[in-house]
Amino acid sequence: MNFLPPILKFSFFNLIFSMAASGFAASGMPNVLILLTDDQGTLDMNCYGAKDLNTPHMDSLAETGIRFTQAYAHTVCCPSRAALLTGRHPNRGGVQSWLQGDRNGSDAHLGNMDPSEITLAEVLKEAGYETALFGKWHLGAKVGHGPLDQGFEQYFGHLSGFIDNYTHYFLHGQGYHDLYDENEEIFRRNEYFPVMIVDEAVEYIGEDREAPFFATVAFNLPHYPEQPLQELKQAYPDLEMPRQSYARVVETVDRQIGRILQKLDETDQREDTIIIFSSDNGHSEENNRGITVGYHNSGYPIGHYYLAHGGGGYTGKWIGRKATFLEGGVRVPMIISYPKVLPQGIARDQVITIMDWMPTLLDLIDLPAPRNRLDGHSLLPIIKNANASTPHPVLHFDWREDWAVREGDWKLIAKKNRQSGEMVYSLHNLADAKPEVADYASENPELVAHFKTLHESWAKEVKPR
Repeated sequence: MNFLPPILKFSFFNLIFSMAASGFAASGMPNVLILLTDDQGTLDMNCYGAKDLNTPHMDSLAETGIRFTQAYAHTVCCPSRAALLTGRHPNRGGVQSWLQGDRNGSDAHLGNMDPSEITLAEVLKEAGYETALFGKWHLGAKVGHGPLDQGFEQYFGHLSGFIDNYTHYFLHGQGYHDLYDENEEIFRRNEYFPVMIVDEAVEYIGEDREAPFFATVAFNLPHYPEQPLQELKQAYPDLEMPRQSYARVVETVDRQIGRILQKLDETDQREDTIIIFSSDNGHSEENNRGITVGYHNSGYPIGHYYLAHGGGGYTGKWIGRKATFLEGGVRVPMIISYPKVLPQGIARDQVITIMDWMPTLLDLIDLPAPRNRLDGHSLLPIIKNANASTPHPVLHFDWREDWAVREGDWKLIAKKNRQSGEMVYSLHNLADAKPEVADYASENPELVAHFKTLHESWAKEVKPR
């Protein structure tokens, strides 16, 4: 289950194409819409317990669908996006670094998802779907590795990890411009990016078409820079920073989701559209960094601040944040809404992952999945049966040299000490009243050894070849 030779990828697509041509994949298939938010924290929706936010449109998806309470993504952006689109552990596609860079500069080689990976967009395109991505890509900026090369027929957005919402510049370092329509770099300075991508998505949804569509709207908020809609810049006066700033950008996303849902209703497509909602990882606590170079390409001066004000997300009893393997870094809100077929207003407590959406969607649409290839599992069995077992009795995470394994309520986290080079292990029980505070590693050496063995076996199996 590693990189797929081109001949096998071609053979799989031939199978899908023959099914579409024979009428198996006809116009009666539902539309598919994925709404992916960026750095939205573990419980940062009203329906997950955050009472100080305003998220009516996100909550409406839970009211008309299934909300998952133990849903896991990755700890950072790139691997979560790879897992979502491929249904596989991101390691298999070589996603073990920051996949970004200036497409027109010298650093676009910094990393790209292997093009042999089969994405959900490729599968659905071959089955007769029209496909589009609006927003953040973050799986490689190099020419030949973008959305149009991985199954999306239409693309509008940015390729790297984040941009300023008005200048459309990536701000780390010297900065570079990052706004694309298909493969063409475009310049629309002073237009607000979250509204731009939803304008494109709403227009796309409203087009006359005979084929179903697969659209992904990958928001770049609440990820920094925390730039809300103009009318929300003074909102939440009773909240303290950094929660105040964070609440403004969460509501910004919610309002844009509302525009999309309204368009589906206006065009009578809501009943025939499967909607997936997810965040890509926990909330950010990045701070103490502004522009540090003179004559920055964006035009901003030295000292211009653009990070996350040190936090703002809500995790309840959980601890942790983005870029950690603590629950606050990897446990995220996830919802599926398809009231024509699936139950409404229910919750499921089984462990699931972002890898499960590809097999779940293919199961719902009745399309074959790439055989012996996916790490995710269809969620239909647990949606239908609240007592069904989790499809993931063991969960694996890793990022660069750090990793974690969860089995049952136990979780081992392994972090490399950057000074000594030694691995440091902490063992936690998620059933504790204050989870992941106490460390049980020293008193459970056999359990630590067991988790190390699980990780070593898994790491060997998913390593790209």
